[in-house]
Amino acid sequence: MEPLHPRGFTLIELLVVLAIITIVMAIVFTGQSSFNKTLILENTAYDVALTFRVAETYGLNSRSVNTIPAMESVGYGIHFSESAPNSFILFNDTTGGPLCSSGEPDCNPGDHLYESGEMMQSYNLGNGMTISGFCAINSLTQSCSGVSGGLTSLDISFARPNPDTFIGAVSGAGSDTTSYNEACLVVSSPQNESRYVWVRPSGEISVNQTPCR
Repeated sequence: MEPLHPRGFTLIELLVVLAIITIVMAIVFTGQSSFNKTLILENTAYDVALTFRVAETYGLNSRSVNTIPAMESVGYGIHFSESAPNSFILFNDTTGGPLCSSGEPDCNPGDHLYESGEMMQSYNLGNGMTISGFCAINSLTQSCSGVSGGLTSLDISFARPNPDTFIGAVSGAGSDTTSYNEACLVVSSPQNESRYVWVRPSGEISVNQTPCR
């Protein structure tokens, strides 16, 4: 009787196994890449929300500015411009006012709109992320960027003693200080995914998938 020899793999079997491994690895890498891009988008949206929280903390705690009398409460805000979708500005609201008599307790020297010379820090979005749109909303109207005659910039600021959010905007018609009570920002990725940063009247700041109305 001839001795038994173990049977090896045929070339076709090896090719089939190799094809299966290739398909599985492609699925894994594609899923991981998609997850990473979504995570970057989420992190960018939360970074924007965190900067709002910084401005709110500065404004409600009346962080001092050297050029402003100690009696006056300086507001702080975030400025977004349709012409600069890859960046936004943290500013101290020290010009354009005052909205009350200078020297009064809790007097805010600004006008809740960003002007040249008020910039504290500019933030640049990376990884191809953009602020692709924004809206200012109240119970009667909604004004948004990206439409004819729409908003070209949006300023969201905080100042004591009022805990509510101040929302100012500029449109094709000029400055608009309508009493908006909500704002929504669209943070978008190169893959056309979006997250929405909402700022509510009470100062609540949230990130979710609820689109701007």
